[in-house]
Amino acid sequence: MSPAARLPWIRRLLAGGVALVAAVAVAACGADAVAPLPVQPAAESRPSPTPSAIPAPTASPSRPPPTSGRPIAAPPAPTTARSTPHRPAATSTGPTTSCQGAVRYDLPLAETELELLRSLCFATGAVLRIQGIGPGLVTVDRPELVSQHYEAGVVDIRFVRPGTVDVTIPQQEREHIITVVVR
Repeated sequence: MSPAARLPWIRRLLAGGVALVAAVAVAACGADAVAPLPVQPAAESRPSPTPSAIPAPTASPSRPPPTSGRPIAAPPAPTTARSTPHRPAATSTGPTTSCQGAVRYDLPLAETELELLRSLCFATGAVLRIQGIGPGLVTVDRPELVSQHYEAGVVDIRFVRPGTVDVTIPQQEREHIITVVVR
C-alpha cells in the first residue's frame, strides 16, 4: 500500500481511538457524578417506624455504600431575587422572629407598592435605602434614633438606637407610613 493510500486509514484509526478514549473517560466519570442524592424528610415530620415496618437493608449492585459515614446533605433551598441576607432557621427553644440583622434594605419606589409594606424589623446599624425620591420629602417621627442622609434621589436612614420609628414617605399625593422596629 502506498503512503498516500495509508493516510486516510491512519486518520480513521486515530479518530476512532480518540472517540473510544473519550467514551471510556465519560463512562468512568459519569456513573457516580449524575446519580441523584437521596432526600429525607425532616425528623419531626417522619413517623416513628415500628420494628415490623423497618425495611431490611438491601445491597445495591450499581453503587457501593458511602465510605465517609456522614449523611448526604439535602439540596439547598431556592433563593429569592431580593438581596436580603440568609436568616438562620428558627429553633424550637426560643420565640420565632422575622427581624433582619444589620442589613441594607433597598426600597426602590418605582418598583414597590408602598400600600403592601406596613412594617419592617431590623437590628441596630441597619440602613433603609429609599430610592427615587426628592430631598426633604422622607421624614421620621423619632430623629434621635436615626441618622438620615440624602444624595442623588436616594435617602439612607441608618437606625442607630433601638426603638420604633415611623418613616413617612409621600407618594402620589398620599403619605405612606412604614413602622420600623429596631432591636
